[in-house]
Amino acid sequence: MRSAKRVTVLTGAGVSAESGVPTFRGEEGLWRNFRAEELATPEAFYNDPKLVWEWYGWRRKLIAPLKPNPGHSALVDMEKKYQRFVLITQNVDGLHAKAGSKNILELHGNIWHTRCTVEGMVKENLETELKEIPPLCECGAMLRPHIVWFGESLEPEILKGAMDACRNCDVMIVAGTSAVVQPAASMAGIASDAGAFIIEVNPDRTLITGEVDAHLHGKSGDVLPLLLNA
Repeated sequence: MRSAKRVTVLTGAGVSAESGVPTFRGEEGLWRNFRAEELATPEAFYNDPKLVWEWYGWRRKLIAPLKPNPGHSALVDMEKKYQRFVLITQNVDGLHAKAGSKNILELHGNIWHTRCTVEGMVKENLETELKEIPPLCECGAMLRPHIVWFGESLEPEILKGAMDACRNCDVMIVAGTSAVVQPAASMAGIASDAGAFIIEVNPDRTLITGEVDAHLHGKSGDVLPLLLNA
């Protein structure tokens, strides 16, 4: 870490969970007897946009009062130390930006952004009580959450930026992710093949634990500040 000039970080749901963000999967994400997998799809949105937006409104209300944790803050300070620092996140809650991180690639979008279903224009919307459901663009078309849903591809520019960051770093830190969801699950391997030193921060063993150079056992809010100040 001391000799590195280019650092890439990948964060997952575990980092957000330490701030109190539910995973919205399984029983924890059950809402009106619907599961996330049933609502976070293009088909669900076009079949019943009002229902999907009500679900996202509920999620926004849960996330809005939550604050970044020490793991988020450590990454903000880490960004200032390196010539090139890229933060790739699977999280959609916006807490990395709220903490002050700048160079962020949000693989799965951002719950506080909307996208026009016709023009594709993306805008920030911080309302927890939407004035109309579904909300409408200025052009009159429906807005959708700017989220990558099940069955959709990642934005090509975001994915390319993330892959480039993996291939061109000296150190990669993988924090709070179970390394199951692709393509994020393969990013540590890509960085390792390119010669990077891989550090995993997780309280549990994952699918990549046996392949990383160092596994730091613990929560990101505890470990990342220690790693920063070591």
